Amino acid sequence: MRNAMITGWGKCVPPAVLSNADLETLTDTNDEWITTRTGIKERRISHVEVSDLSAVAAQHALAAAGLTATDLDLILLATCTADRAVPSAATMVQAKIGATNAAAMDVNAACSGFLFALSVADQMIRAGGAQRVLVIGAEKLSFFLDFTNRSTCVLFGDGAGAVVLEASDESGGLLAFELGSDGTAGDLLCITGSGTEGNPMRTLPPGILMEGPDVFRRAVTAMGDASTRVLAKAGLALDEVDLLIPHQANVRIIDATARRLSLDPARVFVNIASYGNTSAATIPIALTEAVEEGRIRPGANIVFAAFGGGFTWAAAVFRWGSRTTPITTSAAQLPPSTATALELLAPNIALHGKGI
Repeated sequence: MRNAMITGWGKCVPPAVLSNADLETLTDTNDEWITTRTGIKERRISHVEVSDLSAVAAQHALAAAGLTATDLDLILLATCTADRAVPSAATMVQAKIGATNAAAMDVNAACSGFLFALSVADQMIRAGGAQRVLVIGAEKLSFFLDFTNRSTCVLFGDGAGAVVLEASDESGGLLAFELGSDGTAGDLLCITGSGTEGNPMRTLPPGILMEGPDVFRRAVTAMGDASTRVLAKAGLALDEVDLLIPHQANVRIIDATARRLSLDPARVFVNIASYGNTSAATIPIALTEAVEEGRIRPGANIVFAAFGGGFTWAAAVFRWGSRTTPITTSAAQLPPSTATALELLAPNIALHGKGI
């Protein structure tokens, strides 16, 4: 049977760190308020664009798979913060890594985007339309941070993660998945001023809007219920789950989802304290770190779950293959920068005004 196995993994997080203490200088907040409500201690702020973050993560994933960029048939980039509307950020990545044989396109399902793209890659491989697919989740949400809104500006950060999927006769791969959307709830979590609608003179700055309590409730329900359903589709019981890798949006949402699934915290991967919410990048970054930390063994059953603006949600059950070590490594890295996170955010701060 033709399956799609993850054979490579990689991440790219920018060097500039925005701590909770830094945020205290920008808006009416403090470390205790942020930590107790979100679990976030710091997040990364990028000095480059989404395609640059993606290209570095991609090169690490390709090295882990023992492949070159010309081996790829398809590149899928999940993002809601692409460099430009046209060309797609995926085609920019294709050019930057030299994937001359690959088609490339962006996928926008907000924070659920990586799982949407993963399911597309899996189906393309199973159908015979591709042999090797690079799937990336990457965001530069710092571009939209409004420091007059303390409920959102403390949440988000930048980064990228990537995986390579290859056609294989090996048992495993994506055992089941579920994708969902509810457009009637789209305004509960959205980015204003980022498209063509309204505001033709661009007199209003862009920003992230979120109805926190409603998003929290919907997120816990959507992620928990979708995870339960995909486990049933895969024919697995809860005690057969080796690791849950959820979207890293809020530690309280992660904890509530784990309780809903009756999972011991030891079987839940959490890294939100270090990166905050990087939207479509959270799951591939977390997956990469889980492999690096030895949290994933050969044949492990992994549950992925996410929710995002749109309103979107997704869940998947993936059975890992036989290899958990990279075939080789890459020296790819971002261009150097000496700018601090606060210096990088100066244009945003000037645009929106300080929120104190």
